[in-house]
Amino acid sequence: MGQHVNPLGGSLMGLAFLCPGQGSQKVGMGQDLFENSNLAKSHFETANEILGVDIQDIMFNGPDETLKQTQYTQPALYIVSVIIGSLLTDKGLKPISAAGHSLGEYSAYTLAGAFDFETGLKLVKVRANSMQKSGEDQPGTMAAIIGLEDDEVQNITDKISGIVVAANFNSPGQVVISGEIDAVNSAMTAAKENGARMVIPLNVSGAFHSPLMTSAREQLAEMINSIEIRDSMIPVYSNVSADPITQTNDIKHAMISQLENPVLWSQTILNMTQNGIDHFMEVGTGRVLQGLCKRINRSLTTNGVENWEQIGNA
Repeated sequence: MGQHVNPLGGSLMGLAFLCPGQGSQKVGMGQDLFENSNLAKSHFETANEILGVDIQDIMFNGPDETLKQTQYTQPALYIVSVIIGSLLTDKGLKPISAAGHSLGEYSAYTLAGAFDFETGLKLVKVRANSMQKSGEDQPGTMAAIIGLEDDEVQNITDKISGIVVAANFNSPGQVVISGEIDAVNSAMTAAKENGARMVIPLNVSGAFHSPLMTSAREQLAEMINSIEIRDSMIPVYSNVSADPITQTNDIKHAMISQLENPVLWSQTILNMTQNGIDHFMEVGTGRVLQGLCKRINRSLTTNGVENWEQIGNA
């Protein structure tokens, strides 16, 4: 399981699927899958029913401003990752573990067999809608800090009055902060004063992975505790702990606590490498996670599959 031919040459034992999160979406995503795969057609039909909107029209035709809305972005990314991961697995490309960035962790659990496509999409719908509402009820924002060490960013956020926290430890020298608008703005100013190479405000609808997501967590927890979740067939590395988990209760806890806690992505990739993963395959739209992997360790073998042609060549 997990052995396959590396397109760069040679055979690899330790394949892991990585599933992207918000920021990787783009208009047109998934259209070629719909046109070429019966599985994709079936999943899109199911998704339209569960979501109560024509999600494929939003994904295929946009406009971009609509697709960027959290309640559409998250299902769109989930749908594409699960379709691609399922088609790759059907081809015999079986990962020995998986991980996903933020929303992508839900795609990873589906591909690992913790729940089916429909159940996962219902969870994603509640997650996306509750996060959108939390952002409206308690306005917040996020920003990327480039060029400071993790502890330097944490020292800055600790000293700011108001709510601002480190939300994503993406790679060495890249930390995303999240919180109240004024507090994030103050932290951005302090980061520049402390030598950050770049400080980039993010176009998001809320302060994700921060204490401002408490009401979203409560809604999501109610849903998660009401559905059947199985032990996963392969380990999924949790955003919250960066450790591999397979047990039902651990998966439930990871999904619930994720909304208010930071994504430990750098540590996740390092732990996966130490546990025998030697090929990271980004499964879904975009190349964000491949880029982060290379910034974490330039020697890592990475590639991505985001369309029908690449599935055929994988």
